[in-house]
Amino acid sequence: MAVPELPEVETVRSELARWLPGKRISRVKILHPRAVRRTSGPASHSLQNSRNVLIGAKITGVNRRGKFLWLTFNRPHALVIHLGMSGQVHLPKVSPSTSTSTHLRAQIGFLNEKRELHFVDQRTFGYLSLEDLVEDDFEQGRENGATTLIPQSVAHIAPDLMEVFIGSLHNFSLEVLNERIRTRKSEIKRVLLNQAVVSGIGNIYADEGLWAAKIHPETQANILTKREVDKLLRSLYEVMVQAIEVGGTSIDEHYKRVNGESGYFDIELNAYGCDDEPCARCGTLIQRLRFMNRSSHLCPKCQKKR
Repeated sequence: MAVPELPEVETVRSELARWLPGKRISRVKILHPRAVRRTSGPASHSLQNSRNVLIGAKITGVNRRGKFLWLTFNRPHALVIHLGMSGQVHLPKVSPSTSTSTHLRAQIGFLNEKRELHFVDQRTFGYLSLEDLVEDDFEQGRENGATTLIPQSVAHIAPDLMEVFIGSLHNFSLEVLNERIRTRKSEIKRVLLNQAVVSGIGNIYADEGLWAAKIHPETQANILTKREVDKLLRSLYEVMVQAIEVGGTSIDEHYKRVNGESGYFDIELNAYGCDDEPCARCGTLIQRLRFMNRSSHLCPKCQKKR
């Protein structure tokens, strides 16, 4: 099963951002204990008790880094939403006759609004987490002294390709990421999946980006040239942008957009899940290899191992 990756989480973020900012929270109901992750800090228990610090809070933004999504408020906390393997966020209009999913794990109501935020998660690997905000290390050092605050749990992961190509970070440029990758003595796909190197890339888009750049997933990262890594990163970025434009990839029923619809990038895939189909470039049949307890999909002619 494919895990929601950056394009899927960005699709959810952008759809939530159209409606949530300005809304005030009226209630938070947790329906499954695994839907909440405990964190350090004074906000750690608040989601599950009557003295929830979010009651009455006004939502000021919907943010993302890699696969992490979070809401900010007019209070010094953030509500992190991690989709895990099958998490979904919906905004249904609720009435006494409204039916809810059997996998509904949390509900958030809003003042004077009929819509609610529903967190649905069949496999319960996703979670909500109420966290304190800390300074973003990748933003420090700006001449104007400005700082960006992020949730505690997000501070340990690297920025993602959207941030890199937009150029919004002071300490994490494309050149910095290129060098970080080329210093790793490991397979390039393993490096791409390492969220401490660059976040948001999972199995689907790693396969697609490597296919587009004509690089075998088991090629050692440290033997790639600067130009090859630059081409790979640009290929990954372009694939992700294309996926975001069509709402991400829905391989199965575990990923849905906020409105309940599927993403449609699966019909554009050139490598992932295309085993035994002809390569779109050369016609050679796409192969599937076992890699890191998952699958890699590649063209054996276009992506020769070195």
